[in-house]
Amino acid sequence: MQITDFDAAPNLVSLFLQRADELGDRAFLTARVDGRWQSISYTEAAQRVCLMAEALRKMGLKDGERVLLVSENRPEWCMADLAIMAAGLVTVPAYTTNTERDHRHVLENSGASAVIVSDGKLAKPLLPAVMGTDKVRHLITFESFKLPQMSAQPHVWAALLDGDAQAARAAVDKRIAKIGRKDLACIIYTSGTGGAPRGVRQHHGMILMNVDGAARILVEDFGWGEEVFLSFLPLSHSYEHTGGQFLPIGMGATITYSEGLEKLASNIEEVRPTVMVVVPRLFEVLRTRIMKQVEKQGRLANFLMERALSIGTLKAKGKIRLRDKPMDLILEKTLRPKIRAKMGGRMKAMVSGGAPLNPDVGVFFEAMGLTMLQGYGQTESGPVISCNRPKVGVSMDAVGPPMRNVEVRIAEDGEILVRGELVMDGYWHNKEETAKALEPDGEGGHWLHTGDIGHIDDKGRIVITDRKKDMIVNDKGDNVSPQRIEGMLTLQPEIAQAMVVGDKRPYLVGLVVPDAEWALEWSRREGEKFDMKALEHLPAFRSAVRAAIDRVNAQVSVIEKVRQFAFADEPFAIDNEEMTPSLKIRRHKLKERYGERLDGLYKG
Repeated sequence: MQITDFDAAPNLVSLFLQRADELGDRAFLTARVDGRWQSISYTEAAQRVCLMAEALRKMGLKDGERVLLVSENRPEWCMADLAIMAAGLVTVPAYTTNTERDHRHVLENSGASAVIVSDGKLAKPLLPAVMGTDKVRHLITFESFKLPQMSAQPHVWAALLDGDAQAARAAVDKRIAKIGRKDLACIIYTSGTGGAPRGVRQHHGMILMNVDGAARILVEDFGWGEEVFLSFLPLSHSYEHTGGQFLPIGMGATITYSEGLEKLASNIEEVRPTVMVVVPRLFEVLRTRIMKQVEKQGRLANFLMERALSIGTLKAKGKIRLRDKPMDLILEKTLRPKIRAKMGGRMKAMVSGGAPLNPDVGVFFEAMGLTMLQGYGQTESGPVISCNRPKVGVSMDAVGPPMRNVEVRIAEDGEILVRGELVMDGYWHNKEETAKALEPDGEGGHWLHTGDIGHIDDKGRIVITDRKKDMIVNDKGDNVSPQRIEGMLTLQPEIAQAMVVGDKRPYLVGLVVPDAEWALEWSRREGEKFDMKALEHLPAFRSAVRAAIDRVNAQVSVIEKVRQFAFADEPFAIDNEEMTPSLKIRRHKLKERYGERLDGLYKG
């Protein structure tokens, strides 16, 4: 296998089939089934992909039609994704946390002709949305379960894999010979600042360029062996879709699917992955678990941990002292091997992306002798733009140099702009938002406006200093549009104004201004004096506002729910500089004033 394969590959399916031909019986997809880890080889996966692709064509699906894919991470997710593309169709991944409303928007916006769903649980919010559209002609399920009567024709995954594998492969080879790097591979929906999720049009070359850049970092800095990736993040997320699926395909690796957060630590020890692609929140959880385990091991273990963190902090700052070297050697023989064993014992690199990494977390893993690489990107760039690498020097404050063939420039206002094959073609059926995100470069290409403010340091690494856009990125890397939630809150009769926050946090909290007219009516009905300040201290009044928030929470996904709230001291207004003349809230002003109060909502 050669890295040059990535440049030569015309599309993602061709790359996969090339790897399947080269690797044959090597384990490709592994998952725990009936209590034990079971693998599907590259050869068998390729056969299933081609048979499923032909089954999709026999249903009457035509080139370019969209297929919605709703499933937890599992081998069938990967094979379905590849089969959709092998059939000349376009994958539309959807989050398993989507509500009926979310599914309806994605189905209607994408115009999906078919839907693939794993089981009855995930079908529950999906089926009403499917039945609400007349465009979905086929429904494929991984598991057998009872379906309501609907216009979409039902199919079970296993029943569609019956056929002549050799003939299916020949048909797929003929079809994909016409698919190029500029052709659409998938539409991945991401929350927009205006509210409704936007479909990012990711072409084959966009993802292939990401695979090329990421693989070069791993190969050039760590070598190329029989890699094992542990898949944990949702495959509907661009980061996992590219980094956790197509990168290991390109590297001829084995992908093992985690059993979820509760079993992740034990899965890591059992699977012994060589590479993990994860969001910062997961590293925080693992760090906390390891620290608690060490705390229980007595005075010596705690002393070694303290020394390891102290030396790790100095190393991160480039201040290695001669007097620390003996202790560094002791740590390498005592503490570090035990911690590395908890991470499987053969981890080459842990790549953090999707949200900013807390430097303390990065220092912790580096101090344990585990290489932590922080990357940077967004769905609109496939998603990886840059990544730290040891050869350049790893910095916890930077997100590394741009990947191969990625151009980055800093605009006059400090915004980071990106150009290259990794830049999306635009948003699906959304010319207005596309025009905002893509700036013609005068050479037939486009500069992507990332919405992030930053600079390039003296080693060529990108340093992000601020966010130009208001998008909230929680500690798990999920994108949430605050305007959408705020708009839904202020539609409630009890709430006049609202601001939600949650950047780098586990959940959203809100700042609320009650509606004065509603509050007046409430006070009369309850026999209370109308004094807003006094009312806000009454449990019954607070419960009434809480009920309004809960109504909104019932309409949104898990990551969009507002868990806690605080009352503002007064309405947001132009006079107190908390609103612009065009009546938009000034987030930075509100955060300056109420930051401590909002932070307090995460305590206790």
